[in-house]
Amino acid sequence: MGIEEGIEDLSAKLRAQKESIQTEEATKNAFVMPFISRVLGYDVFNPLEVIPEFTADHGMKKGEKVDYAIMKDGEVQLLIECKHVGDPLNVKHASQLFRYFSVTNARIGVLTNGQVYHFFTDLDAPNIMDQKPFLVLDLLDIDEVIYPELAKLTKETFNLDSVLNSAEELKYVGALKRELAEEFKEPGKDFVRLLMTRVTERRATADNLALFSELVGKATKQFLKEKVHERLKSALHEGDISDIPALDGGEATSAQVHESTENAIEAKELADKTGVITTEEELAGYQIIKAIACSEVKPHRVTHRDSKTYFGILLDDNNRRTIARLHFNSKSQKYIGILDEDKKETRHPIDDLEDIYLFADQIRTVVSRLATD
Repeated sequence: MGIEEGIEDLSAKLRAQKESIQTEEATKNAFVMPFISRVLGYDVFNPLEVIPEFTADHGMKKGEKVDYAIMKDGEVQLLIECKHVGDPLNVKHASQLFRYFSVTNARIGVLTNGQVYHFFTDLDAPNIMDQKPFLVLDLLDIDEVIYPELAKLTKETFNLDSVLNSAEELKYVGALKRELAEEFKEPGKDFVRLLMTRVTERRATADNLALFSELVGKATKQFLKEKVHERLKSALHEGDISDIPALDGGEATSAQVHESTENAIEAKELADKTGVITTEEELAGYQIIKAIACSEVKPHRVTHRDSKTYFGILLDDNNRRTIARLHFNSKSQKYIGILDEDKKETRHPIDDLEDIYLFADQIRTVVSRLATD
């Protein structure tokens, strides 16, 4: 199982089980051990690869343990400290991880609550774990940019030198992205003051800052919406229009292009609130499946809902009537998922959108069955 698919599966499991997890031990069993096994590729039952409750005495501290030590060639490479899935992550609350980092050969420390994984190294001072992570993975808000870096820590392609060489850039670029995201979500006073001084001669009084705080919030939202609109129009008019089929199988009409563009913009606005990002490719795939399904049902009955793990095409906007699922989040491989009568999904790899037509008969069969249920 590849990193992308492993993370997708864990993300779905986390959504389904998170609320039922009550303890740190349950968190480790349900989420952390599967992450070590299915994402990083280590055998959690092989003590030559994974040592639970790892002990390394440190000065006057005797018998303290870190939750997991990942081994390679007889040396500790990663240390993992776990918290309950509901707990916030703060390196100050991971004293064992901090101490063990300095008395082992490990250059990577991981602090996790099963949902969010913070990866640390020693950029600021040798053999002393940094206070801030160089890599952050949130299974409920996945940034696919980190996949290549995460791959360097897997058993199959472990490359510590490469990770350390890129850690500084990852640390600060990631931190800056998170700061920018916060500023766009809720502009801070310094950000508001900076922009205000560039557009007006008004003094930065409390009343003016309050006014411009609201104006900056509106401006950033409008700016993002306009950029999305421009990108979609540009892509559609440069040739991607062919990816959005008309219901009769011919070329897409301007109305369909407009509808797809507006749908994508609405999806972007939804993403601002939920973290779910609907792509042009997912909407194009939806149009193809809708065109196929129209041989069995009226077009208005075929709808879609997006999630962070897959894009669902539904009959009558009902999650219990799933026609197909598009798994397009992975950069290395795309899949179309078809569900059988028992709701069991089979994923089929596809190389491009046109491959969806290879499953037209299966899609029609599913639609026909759902329409008569």
